[in-house]
Amino acid sequence: MIIGLTGSIASGKSTVSNMLKALEYPIIDADLVARVVVEKGTKTLEVIKEAFGEEVIMQDGSLHREKLGDIIFSNPLKRKQLNDIIHPAIRAEMLRQKDELLAVGHRHIVMDIPLLFESKLQHYVDKILVVTVTEEIQLARLIARNNYTLEEAKSRIQSQLPLSIKEQGADAVIYNNGTVAYTEEQLKKILAVWEN
Repeated sequence: MIIGLTGSIASGKSTVSNMLKALEYPIIDADLVARVVVEKGTKTLEVIKEAFGEEVIMQDGSLHREKLGDIIFSNPLKRKQLNDIIHPAIRAEMLRQKDELLAVGHRHIVMDIPLLFESKLQHYVDKILVVTVTEEIQLARLIARNNYTLEEAKSRIQSQLPLSIKEQGADAVIYNNGTVAYTEEQLKKILAVWEN
């Protein structure tokens, strides 16, 4: 069973991912994969250099994230160009890792994909687990964690698909409004049902 784990910013997805890790589920983390595919010497980094120029490469040959960010931030066409380069590489690497884990005998794998719905990757997984919170808690956590103003926090949250829509696409939902113990209890109940 391939479990797709998703949520939104400050919903507690990382907390649930760590719980799954502690339960010895192998995790394929889309955010980590996104960093791996643009490491020094990768084909993807070469393509980025060809598309965006030498200035997006640091002297040591690694990606200059800030320079690249400046280029794509206010230019939707450049952002799309970058996504068209990076997204296929991320997907290919995630599938490679999945095949590797299956080959060594793992029966259940978690794909931790923050933008599972936005990237339309539902077909990559057998079950979708959404970690959700109330908007008030999400805002409070985001402001506390990142020192955002209320406006900054709201704009970050609004840049993603609403949690209510993600919940509708889920096979199971974890409500992460209470204690860590309560979140873990929900997770274990869901896994017990899914593994039967």
